[in-house]
Amino acid sequence: MSQEFTFKEVAAHNTKKDLFVIIHDQVYNSSSFVDEHPGGEEVLLDVAGQDATEAFEDVGHSDEAREILEGMKAGTLKRVDGDPAPKVAATDKVSAGPGGASKSDSSFGVGLYAVILVGGLAAYFAYTFMQSKDAK
Repeated sequence: MSQEFTFKEVAAHNTKKDLFVIIHDQVYNSSSFVDEHPGGEEVLLDVAGQDATEAFEDVGHSDEAREILEGMKAGTLKRVDGDPAPKVAATDKVSAGPGGASKSDSSFGVGLYAVILVGGLAAYFAYTFMQSKDAK
């Protein structure tokens, strides 16, 4: 069974040698990774003992980074009254596909593709109609 941590317990782990972060209500012990983090130790120290969901998702971490993160999992967050609200604004990026395009971005791309296709067909038929009219 996974260990449960409160915000208060996680907040106590906020130093370079003892660093916990919360990402999507999961608690990760990042102490061993501080010196190896590609973005530098300051990035982790800025969110030490806090909910780092938004910061983690805003960067757009790779699948490899997410695998490394799973290896650092210490437990889950146990929410109690008075805790800050979960950072859900950035969770849409979790469903993003390759290149970081979310579902709404890809819908726009499909719509744009359809408009271009229909416009091209209309131009082709207008051109062939004008050519047949000139041939008479």
